[in-house]
Amino acid sequence: MGVFPTGFKTLTRREILRFVRRPRNTFVPPLITNVLYFSVFGVILGDRVGQIAGVPYILFILPGLVVLGAISNAFENGSFSIFHGRWNEYIHEALTSPLSYSQMVWAYTLSSALRGVIVGIIISVVGAVFTSVGVTRPLYLVAFAVVITVLFASFGIVGGLWADDFDDLTMMNQFILRPLVFFGGVFYALENLPDGPLQTATLLNPMFYMVDGVRYGFLGTSEVNPNLSLAVLTLMAVVMVGINTVLFKRGFGLTD
Repeated sequence: MGVFPTGFKTLTRREILRFVRRPRNTFVPPLITNVLYFSVFGVILGDRVGQIAGVPYILFILPGLVVLGAISNAFENGSFSIFHGRWNEYIHEALTSPLSYSQMVWAYTLSSALRGVIVGIIISVVGAVFTSVGVTRPLYLVAFAVVITVLFASFGIVGGLWADDFDDLTMMNQFILRPLVFFGGVFYALENLPDGPLQTATLLNPMFYMVDGVRYGFLGTSEVNPNLSLAVLTLMAVVMVGINTVLFKRGFGLTD
């Protein structure tokens, strides 16, 4: 049987192939979107803004755009996989298999996280076309990339279990996820905000710590302790995987 059961590998492979075989729907849109982001915010506005935190503005926003693309796609993949499986009732094949609930959850989570990581790499390559991109702390970058994509893949699974229709999935991505990212330090540094509600809101936003951690991986600079951020985000990811396992076990959203 090896380290990973055959059923786990089969379900994971199926979920990976589901998005790999449809690159026009999964990889091309974030590529085009980020070409526009870098063109408008990086090149056109970047010359006017100059530098933030001692680095060119286009390089400063790159980590935030990587986070935005990675977690959005991890969330979208997780939510769509579960909801589409419920909608077309083929998720029952996994539920009636000899897989444990934790194995099912990890299969959906890891495949969705992989999509997020791939999109993050694509965005990094796009950024390298517009500016010189270096990786100062590669281990931190990999660690943050894995943790945040696993975390949002887990959030996506919860969304897929909760949603009643496809509009619910769109609402969660567009009206909850993206605003949190944009107010999480993607386009500005914490030091540029005046003391008050805006700075407090940013510090209370978990997205800020994800962006700051990935920025530390790329640039080697951070506004908060990256070790503490990584520890807290890892704990959140583990807790969310545990919650999803319990939800699967109880049949939340899976049974009529």
